[in-house]
Amino acid sequence: MTEKVIGQGGVTLAKITAKYYASSTGKKPVYEHICSLDSRTRQKFFDVVELLEYKGHMLPEPHAKYLGNDVFELRFAGVEGAVRVLYFFFHRDSAVLTNSFLKKTPKTPINELDLAIARRKDYLERNK
Repeated sequence: MTEKVIGQGGVTLAKITAKYYASSTGKKPVYEHICSLDSRTRQKFFDVVELLEYKGHMLPEPHAKYLGNDVFELRFAGVEGAVRVLYFFFHRDSAVLTNSFLKKTPKTPINELDLAIARRKDYLERNK
């Protein structure tokens, strides 16, 4: 699957632009995970990201939830089950998607939250 520009036709529809977190080696974990999912789940991902771009910080539950430490989660159901994509806001115009996973427990796993926090710190250090 080729990397899809987030938003329709590459044009940002609203207040913010969603971006994939990329490690210092160029790896994009959310992109890689989403590519591994069913095509219907991928479409739901792009639909909820489009909502995030349109509503920004105002995106309500059940689509998004604040987890603490400046980290939020996108929430949607896919063919594989409940999918979560963790993200943070960068400046006023970007949301950076840090990690994604299939939710199997009632609470967000602490290791996933810790990973999002670490990637946020890494991103902020590399994008001063």
